[in-house]
Amino acid sequence: MVSDEAPGSPPAARILVVDDEPAIVRLMEYVLDRQGYAVRTAADGEQALRVVAEFRPELILLDVMMPRKDGYTVAEAIRADPDLAGTPIIMLSAKAQDTDVEQGLAAGANLYLTKPFEPDGLLETVAKCLAESRSNGT
Repeated sequence: MVSDEAPGSPPAARILVVDDEPAIVRLMEYVLDRQGYAVRTAADGEQALRVVAEFRPELILLDVMMPRKDGYTVAEAIRADPDLAGTPIIMLSAKAQDTDVEQGLAAGANLYLTKPFEPDGLLETVAKCLAESRSNGT
């Protein structure tokens, strides 16, 4: 199998996108895929936890308001699992009050971004978060 990666370059980061809005998922998947990231998606919190266990993402983009399990519950479950606890989580939500941000960070998010977001800003945040995670050895 031929790889598109340059010799010695790190493998493409695995990113899980979790959102119940198909248009948002398609946008994030498209933007991330074009940057060479390996992307998987989930449409609700329960599916997200199954995909996390199987895919072992290096970063999770997590919506807050979803059916079956909300983003706060998903983040707490990930932080409670010793094998997954170090996985960076970026919460994305239309909920933008200070209390919403505080609740997201308290649940375990590394960062909290509000919707709507600019694709370039999202890419910058993803790259920065992955770089920090890799430099910390997680």
